[in-house]
Amino acid sequence: MDKREIFNILDRWNEWSGPKDIGLMRNTYIDRLEGLINGTGHIITITGPRRAGKSYIMRQLARRLSDKGVKKENILFVNFDDPRFLSLDSKLLSQIYDVYREFISPTDMPYIFLDEIQEVEEWEKWVRMMHELKKARIIVSGSNAHLLSRELGTLLTGRHIDLTVFPLSFREYLLFQGIEITSGIDLERNRPEIMGHFRRYMEHGSFPEVSLSDKKMEILLGYFNDILTKDLINRFRIRKTQELKALVKYYLSNVGNLTTFSSLERHLGITADTIDKFTGYLEDVYLIFQLKRFSFKVREQEKSPRKIYAIDTGLCNSVGFRFSENIGRLAENIVFLALKRRQAIDPRIELYYWKDPQHREVDFVIKDGLEVKALIQVCWNIHNERTRKRELRSLQKAMKELKCENTLIITEAAEGEEKLNGYNVKMVPLWKWLLFEDGMTVG
Repeated sequence: MDKREIFNILDRWNEWSGPKDIGLMRNTYIDRLEGLINGTGHIITITGPRRAGKSYIMRQLARRLSDKGVKKENILFVNFDDPRFLSLDSKLLSQIYDVYREFISPTDMPYIFLDEIQEVEEWEKWVRMMHELKKARIIVSGSNAHLLSRELGTLLTGRHIDLTVFPLSFREYLLFQGIEITSGIDLERNRPEIMGHFRRYMEHGSFPEVSLSDKKMEILLGYFNDILTKDLINRFRIRKTQELKALVKYYLSNVGNLTTFSSLERHLGITADTIDKFTGYLEDVYLIFQLKRFSFKVREQEKSPRKIYAIDTGLCNSVGFRFSENIGRLAENIVFLALKRRQAIDPRIELYYWKDPQHREVDFVIKDGLEVKALIQVCWNIHNERTRKRELRSLQKAMKELKCENTLIITEAAEGEEKLNGYNVKMVPLWKWLLFEDGMTVG
């Protein structure tokens, strides 16, 4: 490509000639990334699903650095989704860097942001070279977990730190709607509005663009088609497209259910090997997650059924099931995503479900190292006496077996404490628990 063409593309995305749109700040991620890039000297890799906000978060980090004194000419942002880039390979990376140095003349080791890097062939070799020669501080983003983990694991061992970006937490969602909760007074003053937003959060999910749009269903269906076509069928060269679509629809319609590949083989008429392969692809592009059963025996963990959760409840409702008929499962999915966001910030956390031979079940086991830190049960209708007794019996057995006294029941509306085996079990509504998710306390 011509030097002037490359510069014109770069100028569109960088702030050398003036401020660019960086969206609404997502400070939880920015604070974490700022600490990583200034404190580790490693390459930072930002991964996550399509449209979760990775590009905006990178731009926000660039703005934060600039606000704290880094000169604009020492920051380079490259968006490889820009259609004006023609041949995406390592040669283009070298050309971009040369044009940047010639036209902008950075005065210090630059911060280089490479957005949607998985589109570039052999990008990892160029990134490794730049890092080893200490020519730049590098931050890359990509939407394919397997691609990044495989290539970085083999070529950048010990040189990179990962951060996964998820769609909006409920607190972020409220901020996008102009509501900030900093105290119990704010909570009570805005409660009716918060509850309305919470229902929309559950029904339409939390992709940033969807949260701000009046055309939520159209956008969600567009996302789904892009994931299916661009991220799955085209990237993995899938020929059995109808089988893939059937599996995706099943997973999005059955979040929180126990699943085995052999049972799906009988139900869908797809071979277990194909289901295994496709499920890996769906995880690679962050469309679904598998949750393993807790066991002290690794073999038992691997052989047990998995629970499937989706990246977004809005996608479930747009291509899977009806919102009102499955609200309990959607609530469980939202809790899972909140726990995954915590895990993204603290990778020491391990997540499981628990089930005993008598089919007593606890939705989430949170483990840190060798210790089980907490048990969480999601029970949407705790006022049903039969349901209440069943959930408490399961928690009681798990508390005894796992030696964990820190237990929580997440509900639709019930709040308080329940005596169980001499210990207090807390109950909290989901919407309120989600406000605590980022470490905020109210009341």
